[in-house]
Amino acid sequence: MAVGHSIPSRGFAAAAPQPAAAQQVPAAAANPEFLTTDEAAAFLRLSPRTLEKQRVLGGGPRFRKFGARVVYAAVDLRAWADSNTFGMTSDPGYVVRTSVR
Repeated sequence: MAVGHSIPSRGFAAAAPQPAAAQQVPAAAANPEFLTTDEAAAFLRLSPRTLEKQRVLGGGPRFRKFGARVVYAAVDLRAWADSNTFGMTSDPGYVVRTSVR
């Protein structure tokens, strides 16, 4: 180590540096209220094409249109998923199809 050069020491209370990307992401972006068709399909683990088909034929989650853009509210996706919960295959309503193939 060269003489005359000093390295400033950090105290134990100093915060660890955060990556620049993590500092700039707002909390709302990490958990968005509205999802695109691709994001909603990933959330439900379905194909985006399945959601597109259900928009036309019915039986899928509620969606919103903002101009030409189709979005799904996260609360609507959860409500739709919860409404399709069954304990066994003989539960009433299990075999009833709400859409046409």
